[in-house]
Amino acid sequence: MFAIRRNYSEHTESASSPSKINLHVVTTAAAPTPPPTAPDAQATAPATDTASLGTRTLTRMLSAFTYRDFRVQWFGACTSSIGTWMQIVAQNWLVLSLTHSAFFLGLDAFLQQLPIILFSLVGGVLADRYDRRRTLIVSQYIQMATSATLAALMYFQVVQIWQILALSFTTGIAQAFGGPAYQSLIPSLVDKKDLPNAVALNSIQFNVARVLGPLLFAATLTFFTGWGYDEPQAMNACFLLNSMSFVVVINTLMALRVKHIPPATSSGLRTELGNGLAYVRDHAILLKLIALSALTAFLGFALLTFLPLFAQQVFHEGASTYSHLMAFSGAGSIAGALAVAWLGKFKRMGLTALVMQVVYGVLIVAFALSRTLALSEALLFCTGVALMMVFSTVTSLVQLIAPDQMRGRVMSIYMLSFRGGMPLGSLVSGWLATVTSAPTVLIANGVLLTLVAVWFLLQRDGVREL
Repeated sequence: MFAIRRNYSEHTESASSPSKINLHVVTTAAAPTPPPTAPDAQATAPATDTASLGTRTLTRMLSAFTYRDFRVQWFGACTSSIGTWMQIVAQNWLVLSLTHSAFFLGLDAFLQQLPIILFSLVGGVLADRYDRRRTLIVSQYIQMATSATLAALMYFQVVQIWQILALSFTTGIAQAFGGPAYQSLIPSLVDKKDLPNAVALNSIQFNVARVLGPLLFAATLTFFTGWGYDEPQAMNACFLLNSMSFVVVINTLMALRVKHIPPATSSGLRTELGNGLAYVRDHAILLKLIALSALTAFLGFALLTFLPLFAQQVFHEGASTYSHLMAFSGAGSIAGALAVAWLGKFKRMGLTALVMQVVYGVLIVAFALSRTLALSEALLFCTGVALMMVFSTVTSLVQLIAPDQMRGRVMSIYMLSFRGGMPLGSLVSGWLATVTSAPTVLIANGVLLTLVAVWFLLQRDGVREL
């Protein structure tokens, strides 16, 4: 017979040897048992095969969770992301309530991402030079303070649009330095073979938050308005809850066992930044992946920015419908990330990403043309699947190509393309929506996204060959 022995490796983690739970099958002595009869074997074999297949599928899909530090980091990040998405939904609705303007929706998103355009390259250098975990902790404290400030402004009923914009910019500064550190930290928590799975599972926690955050916003709104509070007071609770959620992620970061290994040599900030840019410039495939990421973010994320407008002006509904639309998009993203997690590192990852981008472009056009709420929710779910498969796959490819000593700088350049493309696209799309309409802008974006993917598909020795 067989017994399962669980071996816990409790050594200190490093980039090359993260702590991991290993399962070993050990043969033990036992009295022989007679073989089952033929009918019994026939009856139990299908059930055994099904259970074995399910176990193998689950193990493959969750392989990164066998690493202790990754589990700890994932839990903390998921808790904080739920609070962050709750605030994103509440803040978008607050901006729309104060201004009734698509332009200010786009401007708020732009100002939160602008510091990433300005400072993320410097953040990448610092991520390679200093302790990434400590950098992340400082970033979380700053974001906690901005959420608490907005909650106080709402409590005293003195909030104005310029204050919201200023706080968004401050949050963006914290993320500009925390983002490269976070992206560079993940590969040190797992072995390289499990890195695509870790990237996908990280996307899952982000998109679990995209589902639960809007639903928690709607539940908070319903709870407080049911007790006689008005809508702004209910939204204030969302900002306060988000501020409190940062306590969890700060504690989990402090609990990580990964140690910082300083670089053997250290030159000036400008020199190290130049080395990172030169590395990306000299590797054409990295340039192509970064360009693909930038164009997809520029054209693809206006869909999420315009959801409050669709809820209010197309479907003539309120905040609850908006939160449901966000939840459907997030649920689709979870499904897409689970698919990537199951696939892990597979052949033709680049081709898969490009095909899914074509699908995403077509789905955006369909959503823009839909005037039926149920159909739009289904389309949002499908867009979430497609978009997450694109970005999880592209991010995994960049992480696999980048060497550890350059990872912070490479990922900061990638983040600049991705996080910089989002606000620029939101700003331009928001302005165009004031000239035409949000559905018209989304149709144009969907067509352009499809054309971008087709162009990359036609290139030889490019992304499609990865």
